[in-house]
Parts: sequence; C-alpha cells; structure tokens
Amino acid sequence: MVNEEVLIERMLDIAFDEDIATGDITTNSIIARSDSAVAELKMKADGIISGLAVARKVFDRFPDKVEWEQLVQDGDSVHRGQIILRMRGSYRTLLQGERLALNLLQRMSGIATETARYVAELRGTKTRILDTRKTAPGLRVCDKMAVRHGGGLNHRMGLHDMVLLKDNHIKAAGSIAAAVEAVRRTVPVSVKVEVETATLDEVREAVELDVDVIMLDNMDTQTMKEAIDIIDGRCYTEASGNMTRERLAKVAAVGVDFISVGALTHSVTALDISMNFVPDPV
Repeated sequence: MVNEEVLIERMLDIAFDEDIATGDITTNSIIARSDSAVAELKMKADGIISGLAVARKVFDRFPDKVEWEQLVQDGDSVHRGQIILRMRGSYRTLLQGERLALNLLQRMSGIATETARYVAELRGTKTRILDTRKTAPGLRVCDKMAVRHGGGLNHRMGLHDMVLLKDNHIKAAGSIAAAVEAVRRTVPVSVKVEVETATLDEVREAVELDVDVIMLDNMDTQTMKEAIDIIDGRCYTEASGNMTRERLAKVAAVGVDFISVGALTHSVTALDISMNFVPDPV
C-alpha cells in the first residue's frame, strides 16, 4: 500500500532541491533574519481549493515557525477575491516558500475545480468520475488528492495495486481468457482485476471470467448500451476514451458505474491564487 505522506515528503525533497537548494540569495541579501511579516493568500478566480495541507508542509520545513490561519478547508468552494489563508512569521521564510507553495496549490486547485465540473454533469445518476495514471511524474499523489477534493474517485495509484489488462497485455497473452488466467496464477485474490474491451465480442469473453471491472474503451454510446445489457450487473463497468463533459450525461444514461477522464490531470489549468504581504492586523 502506498503511503501518501511518504510520497509527499519525497516530492518536497526534490522540489526544495530544485527551487531553494542552498538558499534564496536575493531575499537573504535584502531582508534581515529577524524581520517578520504577514502574508495573505487571495483567490483570483472561482473554484475548488485543494492543496492547503501540502502547502503547509512546505512552510513547516523551514527552521523559523510560521503561524497558519487557514480560513477554508481543502475541498471547499471559493470565489474570486476571497482570502483563504493568513500566515505570520519570518519574512525570509514566507518569501522562500511562496512560489513552491503556490505552484502546488494552484495546480491542485485547478484539478479539483475541473473535477467538480465533471462531477456536476453526473448529478442525479449512479455514475462516478474516476481519474487515470495520466499525471505529472512525481506529482501523482497530489494530483489524485486533488481529484478527491473535487468530488471524484481515484482509480489505481500505479501499476502495483490493481490489475488492468489492456489491449497490448491481451495481445501478448493471446486472448482475454489467457491474460486473466496468467494474472490469477501470480496475483493475490484480494487484488482487483479489470479488463479493457473494445468490442462486444470482447465484452462477452470478459464477463464470463468473473473479473471485477470491464472497461468499455472508445465505444460509441449505442455500443456501450449493448455492452451493459450483456454484462447485466455481473461486474462493475467503466467507460473510457474521449470522455468530454458534453458526453457525460449520455454515457451515464446507459448505466455505467464509472467514467474515467485523463483530462482531469493531463491537461491542467492552474487556478489563479496570489500571495500578498499586508500590515499585521494585530
């Protein structure tokens, strides 16, 4: 099982090495070690906030303590002009952590906001939004956390925690049945098995193998409806491939359990957030 906290700390190790390394030579030349300041994070767009817990870990890594007054929680809806966080502490620390914290917070909030838009299209249906492995290398733990904050569900974290037999695996094995048999000889029974299908004949083969999930890959809506009739509730179903927001309601209407969307994490538009230094209100 992947430990999210460990992955975040490892990611931050690399982030600090590439951005701060031996120190901020600009800030340290201008601002005295003893100087303190107050900074506020302000929304410059509407959306769903995600990443405050990760941003706090950035500032917690510095030797000088930062007081943290969080005004919203991860997963909350926020609006343009809203103050979401107030920090008080070392002026140097606030400046050094600013860009790294904002980079993570803006990316994660962008993912959460886009996920919430997809989730809204499925309101009133049983169908749930899933993410994929199409994430930024090294940032998957944050990307998937942001999907949850937006109301979506996480698919597998990586290649290690779920079997997903895709077309190339099936070609290598010779058939869907041979591929399923091969993984069941080596993988614990507690591990879920999903099979990708592209035709109704493949659906018919897969559903007889008692797999956990059948993926309906790049099928048109009518073909998906026929596939759902064939499966008849015998396993979970996932629609995948070209799942735009405009298609979601029609795809959900055929009765799939999940719709996976790579665009949630591979085509991220950051949510605009600024950090401004303000007079100490105390």
